[in-house]
Amino acid sequence: MTSEPNIAPLRLAFMGTPDFAVPVLRALITAGHEIAAVYTQPPRPAGRGKKQRPSPVQAFAEDAGIEVRYPVSFKSTEDQAAFSALGLDVAVVVAYGLLLPKALLDAPRLGCVNVHASLLPRWRGAAPIQRAILAGDTETGVTIMAMDEGLDTGAMLLAQPVAITSETTGESLHDELAALGAKLIAPALAGLADGSIEPQAQPAEGVTYAAKLTREEGRIDFTRPAVEIERKIRALAPWPGAWFEHDGKRIKVLASEVLALGPLTNDPGTVLDPELTVSCGEDALRLTRLQREGKGVMAAGDLLRGYPIDPGTRFG
Repeated sequence: MTSEPNIAPLRLAFMGTPDFAVPVLRALITAGHEIAAVYTQPPRPAGRGKKQRPSPVQAFAEDAGIEVRYPVSFKSTEDQAAFSALGLDVAVVVAYGLLLPKALLDAPRLGCVNVHASLLPRWRGAAPIQRAILAGDTETGVTIMAMDEGLDTGAMLLAQPVAITSETTGESLHDELAALGAKLIAPALAGLADGSIEPQAQPAEGVTYAAKLTREEGRIDFTRPAVEIERKIRALAPWPGAWFEHDGKRIKVLASEVLALGPLTNDPGTVLDPELTVSCGEDALRLTRLQREGKGVMAAGDLLRGYPIDPGTRFG
């Protein structure tokens, strides 16, 4: 049984935007740190009415009674000065969405610390969770690093791996790594503050970049091997989602099963049976959970009862 590190409260700023960042902010509050301010992306129009919606971090911080700031950038000297005036020990950054200039990185006494959802230097960049699954990696993890001016190039404070299995989805891995980041942030700050953790430079070998995801990237190419398409379906669930077109409409695929049927004479993308098994460039894929435009997610059998797709139909 392990105990939480005995760390004197630090005065810090938290900088983050999406759901992934909220558990870390919650952990910092629970650990007793003084949150001088929370920085997040500005509210964005969302929903049918396009009303301004605060980020998950803003909503959580305001409920906790913490001051929230959302500058569009840090190019202005006023915003940089306002940050410096907070008199911080450290800033904790989690999926914030803005690059920090050197003036901000140097302002806190202990610098800025980032919680990143990969085992650096693999998958630096915007979408490390999904890229790890897409690539067929068998493990990923969380790295806590001291930030510098590069893109996820800072020296590492702590890292812990997690396994990627055949059941792992983008959503499940997101939640697992968010919880792990929350678990690691307190000991990382304690070690940084008391000098017991020596920052380690990232290895020069093994650098990869996790490019931002787009909706178009979710298009399924059935000429690819079934195992590769199945990984895409898991990686992109629930957003942006893997999809194909039928009768001019997009159908999103949330789950599937690889069937090793050997060489197939059907063209890739052909529906082989009433259970929605589709031929691929190699082997076949049974589509098991789907979502039509404007409809809820449903099992393949339920979808087919109201929206028949006959064997012999070809997608793409």
